[in-house]
Amino acid sequence: MQFLSSIALAAALISAPVAFAQTAPQAAPATTPSAAQAAPVTDAEVSQFATAAVAAGKINADAAVPAADKTAKIVEAITATGLTAERFNEIAKAVQADPALEKRVQDAAKQLPAG
Repeated sequence: MQFLSSIALAAALISAPVAFAQTAPQAAPATTPSAAQAAPVTDAEVSQFATAAVAAGKINADAAVPAADKTAKIVEAITATGLTAERFNEIAKAVQADPALEKRVQDAAKQLPAG
């Protein structure tokens, strides 16, 4: 399904700038939170995530946007929804691990205006 591919691609694209934003090496935490341990995804976040993922997919598919600019534009689209890039990535991982959450996101995406 193209929608899920867009989500995965958007998550991959924005995770790189987040990693580069760290200026000093940090010690790894003793335990890394998994998708199951992440904060629950609210209905508002589902809507924000669906909106951001659809926008990210459109940006990625837009041949008029130079490849070097796509990541920045995707991050802008995500933050315009009210989500941080980090939270978007957390939700993307949770969507991949939770079929019920995936359905909630798909249903929210279907409710978005066409365009």
